[in-house]
This record gives sequence, C-alpha cells and structure tokens, in this order.
Amino acid sequence: MKTSSVATKTQSMFRPKGRYIESNDTNEVEEEPPGKSDIVVKPEDEPPSTIAVNGYRLLRDVPESLWKDWKWHFRNRITSVEHLSQFITLSSEEKAQLQLVTRRYPLSITPYYLSLINPDDPDDPIRKQAVPSVLEMTMSDMGMEDPLAEKENSVVPGLVHRYPDRALMVLTDICPMLCRHCTRKREWRHGGWVRTEGEIEAMLDYLRRNEAIRDVIISGGDPLTLSTSRLESIISRVREIRHIEIIRIGTRFPVVLPQRIDNELCAMLSKYGPIWLNTHFNHPREITPEAAEACDRLLRSGIPVNNQSVLLRGVNDNVETMLKLCQGLLRIKVRPYYLFQCDEVQGTEHLWTPMETGIKIIEGMRGFTSGLAVPTFVIDLVHGGGKVPLQPNYVLAQTEDELMLKNYEGNVYRYLNPNPHAFREEVRIETTVSKAIDSLLADTEIKIAREGVIDADRVVVRS
Repeated sequence: MKTSSVATKTQSMFRPKGRYIESNDTNEVEEEPPGKSDIVVKPEDEPPSTIAVNGYRLLRDVPESLWKDWKWHFRNRITSVEHLSQFITLSSEEKAQLQLVTRRYPLSITPYYLSLINPDDPDDPIRKQAVPSVLEMTMSDMGMEDPLAEKENSVVPGLVHRYPDRALMVLTDICPMLCRHCTRKREWRHGGWVRTEGEIEAMLDYLRRNEAIRDVIISGGDPLTLSTSRLESIISRVREIRHIEIIRIGTRFPVVLPQRIDNELCAMLSKYGPIWLNTHFNHPREITPEAAEACDRLLRSGIPVNNQSVLLRGVNDNVETMLKLCQGLLRIKVRPYYLFQCDEVQGTEHLWTPMETGIKIIEGMRGFTSGLAVPTFVIDLVHGGGKVPLQPNYVLAQTEDELMLKNYEGNVYRYLNPNPHAFREEVRIETTVSKAIDSLLADTEIKIAREGVIDADRVVVRS
C-alpha cells in the first residue's frame, strides 16, 4: 500500500498503530507493528528525561479503532501546558510564560492535529496555529476584542445580521482546537457554552420574520462539536423556512479532526441541501489522507466544500506555500475561496502580515496556475464594515477609448475600450432596419427562409 507522506521525520512517529508510515531513511512505506495495550501510559510512569520523546510513542500506540473515533480525540485534547510538555519540549521559562498566556487564552489541541506538528521546530507552521505564544500577551494592546462588531450587529443573542440577504448563527463557542488566530478569541475566557433551545428559537423566529434573508451561515466556535442529532434539530428547522435558499456551515473539523466527518453526519446533512461547507486549511501539510477522505465523503453526500485561509506570518505568508496549498486543495476537490487578512483581534498581533503581502501572493499566483486555484484576497473591515476584496493593479492607465493593462508576466498591452454611446446608437439603428425588413416580408406572400435566428441576432448586437 502506498500513501503520500505529509509528515517530517518526527511526525511519522505520531502515527497510531496499524497505520502506514514512511520510513525515516528511505521512501519505502512500511506498516507500524501493533501496540500491546490500548491504554496510554501516564506521564508519571515515564522517566523525566525521556518524557517528551516518549510522548510521541504514546500517540503512536493509540489503537486504530480509537484513532478513528472523533469522540476519543475530543475527550483527549491537550488542554494544559503540562500536558503539552509531554509531547513538545519546553524549558522551565517557556512553561512559566505559557502558563500566564493560557490563563487568558486557553489551550486545546486534538491528538490528530498534534500529530502534524514537528516538535523539534519552534517555528513549525502547524505549531504556530495551535501552540500558545508569549507574544499573545506582550503585543495584545494593538488589537481589538471584537473588531468585526459582531455584538453590535447581533439582532438577537447569537444571530448576526450584517448583510441584507445573509445571517450568521453562532451556536456555541466550543471548538476541537483553539486556533491562536481565532476571530472570536474574546469568547475563550467565558468557558464553553452552547446556545439554549430558547436562544435557538429566538434566532429562528427572526429568520422567519425577515424574508430578505436567503442565506444562513451556521458557525461557532465550531457547530460540529454538537451531536449530529442536535445539529439536525437546528438545520431541519432552518430548512423549513421557505425563503432560506442556502445553508452554509463554517467548520475546521476537516482540518483539525477529520474523523468527525463520518457517514452518520454526512447522511444527515444530505437531507437538507443545498448545504455548502466552508473549512479552513492554512498550510499544505494539513492536507492529509484523513482530511482528503473527510472532504471526499462530504462531496459524495452532495455537500460542496470551499476553503477560507487566513494569511498568517510564518505559516503561509509566501507565494510558494500558498500555491502548494491551493493546488493541493484542488487535488482533493476543495475550492480555494477566500484568503483573509488576519483580523485585528487582541492576542493575534504576532501573526499579522502587511496587506501588501497578500496582494503579492495573489500576483504571484495569477497566471502561473489555474484560476480555480487562486482565492480572493479580502479584508474584513473593522466596526462591521464587511469584506473588501484586494487585488493586484493590472490597469496602468485608462481613457474613454482604451486601457493600458499589465499581464501576469509584466508585459504591457493596449486594449480598446468600446464606446457605450456608439454601441447603443448602432443597436437602435440596426433594430429599426431589422423591423422594417420584417414588416416588408410580412406584407408579401413570399416565404423566405432566413438563416439562423441566432446568427441574425448576433449581427444586430455587435461591438
């Protein structure tokens, strides 16, 4: 059996028993020997000098049946600095710093996502998204708690109505992983919560009364942390509202815990289409066989999958990485949709990039790969201003008669700008002539077979 490796030397050690891994020294693929126990060894059973190294073994020895169980991953999330230090070597100073950080911004990493991290690289792009940094505290005076003004735009608790025909339902603040760049990082300090039935009904009542709303986004936290039956009870009632045409689900489960995308969930979602799922891959190493399988399962259930990346310093802030990510997404049938400028959220400042970085990335992709692989680079404006797309400037000059354009190779071209007034005059004259001919033919009894109505129409409206 052959599989494509997305892991480094150390990452291959994270694979659970019975899974296939790539050899550290060759390109051969070999099967790990099965473990002897289903029980994960407690850290106190290990000598202190070997605790981090043996942490990898603990994950490696997880039985296949448990590794495929998303609830096991959820129950065994890494949620403390001490727990984290069993897998990633941390100095005493680093531990003390991260203890301070996690008092304000908690920690949660699934065993699956932890297995993607290279523990020997402090600048690992997967690690930067999951492991706390002291910079979350030392730079936190620059950002805003709620830059998108979601509280101000909430018509009832949990329902944001900013755009005329769309509304956002925030069902919970619970996530399988707490991404360090999270837009709703402000909610972490309030502990885990799920909307009550009364709050859900208030949201639904607002949706029923506002017929301009045709698109509902179900988000969180991560809404897929809810049980499938609970999620169905909400989605089914949204679908009953006649003017709601589209349901979208925002989730990072396909990336951080793809085992959640099981047959039961997909069968449920398939009953309430059209449903679109937006997920959040940020780096090509996140595109694993498990993630690809999860996306494939959704697609086979009639759920299209789009990707919304966030531009992050040290993670994906260069053309090479973003190109590899987006081409990889197309290979697993996921459409690159948005590339977001990182929101101005407190505690994320160390991950911000200049806006020019995003524009240069798009410029380095456009023309050099399929247009399907090029996302739209957008800024979500503060104070609820909404999304604004930013693109490279390909228009160098423009007059009433022509444009001067630059292509992806930097070559400059002149392009005729059709005069709209002359175009309308031409249409008016030719329409009059056409009607006169029709009238003349109608007045005679001569039957003339005119060639193709489509061709005739094409002659009338031409530029």
